[in-house]
Amino acid sequence: QLQLVESGGGLVQPGGSLRLSCAASGVTLDYYAIGWFRQVPGKEREGVSCSSSRGRSTNYADSVKGRFTISRDNAKNTVYLQMNSLKPEDTAFYYCAAGGSSECVISSDAYDHWGQGTQVTVSS
Repeated sequence: QLQLVESGGGLVQPGGSLRLSCAASGVTLDYYAIGWFRQVPGKEREGVSCSSSRGRSTNYADSVKGRFTISRDNAKNTVYLQMNSLKPEDTAFYYCAAGGSSECVISSDAYDHWGQGTQVTVSS
């Protein structure tokens, strides 16, 4: 059974960087599309980035384009979200998700399996 575990969140100053990890067990993650999402209490979940299966394509929300990068390490069965030039508005709970489809889609409806999330706080 597919299980996802996020890590790497924390407190960082504006302009700083964090790298989130999404480690999978139970399946080979490279066969799945992966999405990163974030949510602030009281607001809807927002799609951040996605990677199609085998990393064939990636996509990013306009709010993070040029600052965030999604990547895969197949040897570690892990997907990363490198977040640079962080802003206070990036503060949220971040989730990774694996999809039933192989395509890169930044929509929570496309994903069947979710991790427990990790908190990212950008503040001085």
